[in-house]
Amino acid sequence: MQRRNLLQRTIALAGASAVTPWVHAQSAYPHQPIRWVVPYPAGGGTDVLARTVAEAMRPSLGQQIVVDNRPGASTNIGAQIVATAKPDGYTVLSADNAVLAYNEYLFTKLPFHPEKDFTYVGGLTRFPLVLVVNPNFKEGLTFKDFLAYVRAHPGQVNYASPGNGSPHHLAMEMFKFRTKTFLTHIPYRGAAPAVQDVMGGQVPCMFLDLAAGLSVIQSGKVKALAIGSARRAPLLPDVPTLAEAGVKDTEVYAFQGLLAPAGLPADITARLNAELNKALAAPDVVKRMQDFGMESLAGTPEQFHAMARAEAKRWGPIIKATGVKLD
Repeated sequence: MQRRNLLQRTIALAGASAVTPWVHAQSAYPHQPIRWVVPYPAGGGTDVLARTVAEAMRPSLGQQIVVDNRPGASTNIGAQIVATAKPDGYTVLSADNAVLAYNEYLFTKLPFHPEKDFTYVGGLTRFPLVLVVNPNFKEGLTFKDFLAYVRAHPGQVNYASPGNGSPHHLAMEMFKFRTKTFLTHIPYRGAAPAVQDVMGGQVPCMFLDLAAGLSVIQSGKVKALAIGSARRAPLLPDVPTLAEAGVKDTEVYAFQGLLAPAGLPADITARLNAELNKALAAPDVVKRMQDFGMESLAGTPEQFHAMARAEAKRWGPIIKATGVKLD
């Protein structure tokens, strides 16, 4: 009897030792492809950045990262998909100003809460918005000329944006609020047609993000009057900041970061954050971001969370004061 019990225990221990490595191998993160939701159409700046960083993260993670474009409802469709996904590290989101700072004020009711329904993984990038005009709007135009003209013609000067609630739209609303001017908003479906009409003179001006607008600014197809960053951009050293031009407290830029569903385990959050920061430091990613005037937001989840909530608090009063709503 004792010999039989000893044999059974030996077999059981042998079985456990054989199974344990398999269990650990199956539970190691990640063991399947990761879905990266982008709440904008394919081909835009957010999509291109996500694909660039995802490809840089892939070798270390050892899994494919599949970009899934889910545009619509001012990013709410893509954000809701991630907010309601399983918090297992296999669904992440490119989140920008809209998800993190604007929509809670632009919509009466959101299908998610930007703080309660997400785990903040880390920052991606930040890039300033630039006030641009058609070069023929006025001969020898300077920022001072532009401001004097719109003040003398309230409501008669139109401005373009890629759409209602976009960073470009709200940048001009903040500009109007700070300068006590009135320009008429002409929303477009995307940045490309908006810029096209500013270049063509159908609409005289807009705020354009540096990442998308650098080439048309450098080519002279539009004229940059002022930039919304705290310091002048190295790629546009002759363009003054809005503060230098006399408009204080008007820093306007687009920013992006990586989110996951709320409740993501701490070890998976740490792994994703480490791989994200590593990718942002990769030479090809660094060069691509520099070429587009993008600033890396590499850092901890806590740093990105603090920055995003500070932006929400900064924009809330402006959005409420201007009365902009999307529902």
